[in-house]
Amino acid sequence: MATTNLSDYDKNTVPDANKFRFGIVVSEWNSSITEGLYKGAYDTLIDHGVLPANIVRWDVPGSFELIYGCKKMQEQMVNAVIAIGSVIQGETKHFDFVCEGVAQGIKDLNVMRETPVIFCVLTDNTMQQAIERSGGKHGNKGTEAAIAAIKMAELRRNS
Repeated sequence: MATTNLSDYDKNTVPDANKFRFGIVVSEWNSSITEGLYKGAYDTLIDHGVLPANIVRWDVPGSFELIYGCKKMQEQMVNAVIAIGSVIQGETKHFDFVCEGVAQGIKDLNVMRETPVIFCVLTDNTMQQAIERSGGKHGNKGTEAAIAAIKMAELRRNS
């Protein structure tokens, strides 16, 4: 259960992002959720000075495909990548396999490559929970992911 608003942050702690370029890879599965997450991420990047031309969006069929999409996006001269997806619990173990695979795949990209990839994949039990975390009463995980992407791009630049 979310205990904080995912959209709350101290703007003074966020580096200037106007010289950064970001990739956003968005799953088409559960698009009513992933579009809300994308909007949160995009609007936050713009709010922190990123030019629209410096935000590259690619769509992939589902959350499992985010791994390959993010790997290819890392090759596009971006400072950070945001992986946006939504997996909602069903009646089979498919949920467990997809969630585990995506989490491990994104982790592997972060360990093996130089460009940070931010995990913005909701793994909810119900559609209502996903709605509440993609612009609803718990805020927007896309906003949180964009702030993480800016901070990680700055860390990469300074390290």
